[in-house]
Amino acid sequence: MNLATWRERVGAAVIDAIPYLALLGAGAVIGNNGDGTYGVYLYLFLLAGLAWIGYNRWFLGGRGQSWGKRLLGLDLVAEGTERPIGAGAALVRDLAHAADVVSFVGVLFPLWDGKRQTLGDKLAGTVVTKR
Repeated sequence: MNLATWRERVGAAVIDAIPYLALLGAGAVIGNNGDGTYGVYLYLFLLAGLAWIGYNRWFLGGRGQSWGKRLLGLDLVAEGTERPIGAGAALVRDLAHAADVVSFVGVLFPLWDGKRQTLGDKLAGTVVTKR
């Protein structure tokens, strides 16, 4: 099994974040027109961004790839089976990654872990592989 490097994983995460951040930024720019509708626009673009995240999780769970992972040739798989984990497990893994980000240690964990797993990966029983 060819495991993805930390740098490849970060690259995929950055690619995955671009559409969400673009939608959020567009909401802030479009909504800031001085007519009092700023909150409405920002809320709508926030919802669109959250829909993007949900869509991405669906692909991550079903195919083992978000758009970023697909572009970089990476797959998210169950550690034992090397098969995609399903949308529900992908969502649970993402929630576990929230703890990784808060502690920051979890984000760096793949740098010294033998399986290059974040703490969220360890909790979910997943690894990220490179084709």
